[in-house]
Amino acid sequence: MASVSLSEAEKVYIVHGVQEDLRVDGRGCEDYRCVEVETDVVSNTSGSARVKLGHTDILVGVKAEMGTPKLEKPNEGYLEFFVDCSANATPEFEGRGGDDLGTEIANTLYRIFNNKSSIDLKSLCISPREHCWVLYVDVLLLECGGNLFDAISVAVKAALFNTRIPRVRVLEDEEGSKDIELSDDPYDCIRLSVENVPCIVTLCKIGYRHVVDATLQEEACSLASLLVSVTSKGVVTCMRKVGKGSLDPESIFEMMETGKRVGKVLHTSLQSVLHKEESLGPKRQKVGFLG
Repeated sequence: MASVSLSEAEKVYIVHGVQEDLRVDGRGCEDYRCVEVETDVVSNTSGSARVKLGHTDILVGVKAEMGTPKLEKPNEGYLEFFVDCSANATPEFEGRGGDDLGTEIANTLYRIFNNKSSIDLKSLCISPREHCWVLYVDVLLLECGGNLFDAISVAVKAALFNTRIPRVRVLEDEEGSKDIELSDDPYDCIRLSVENVPCIVTLCKIGYRHVVDATLQEEACSLASLLVSVTSKGVVTCMRKVGKGSLDPESIFEMMETGKRVGKVLHTSLQSVLHKEESLGPKRQKVGFLG
């Protein structure tokens, strides 16, 4: 994980500020930094999104490819996650420095999507036991400025919202052999419902209080954090504690309640931005990930 070195005086300044609900950049404990979201930024993908949260910059591409359903779930498609920690994001990712973090993020994403409610995986099935759509979700970390998990979960949700999967028909001849026909119309496609896709809210315990959307400096003052995966209805689907420090049960309960409250607002804002961007159609100006 990208990190910064702070002197004891700087840590004391940050911790005391948080106790007074006043952070270094002027935010309160439950405030997010400005989030920039743009979809459809990579041309050769089925769906893509770029999210900038402070100095954290994430690019996500989704590629739909035909595959074979898993034996234990013969009538469902599935998602595969790959996270690339670019050395441009922080010098600490040089060589294989970012591999462990990439694996950790991918495993967290698998946990979030490993339930029936997040995405309707049955809609990705083409013919049971034979053909299904596999969604390869590639996450690229372009810059690390704190609060990686939240930014990545927002980017993944936005990219899945933007994903368009070609409509296919299964044709069966008299001998029983099946043939798959792909629609010629590029606009004849399936869209995924992302209404129940959760977002992660990371709560960092600093002193006696906790903050959302921590900067790198604030993360350096925190010994323990709680990752809460929350749906748009405020339902917690999974939870994970990170960091060396401990959390008492009362703190965990308070952090979960904050996570639910903040998560609902985050979902509402994200959905509104995604629908507004889509309503602009071809008229909208694209910034792209090089902008």
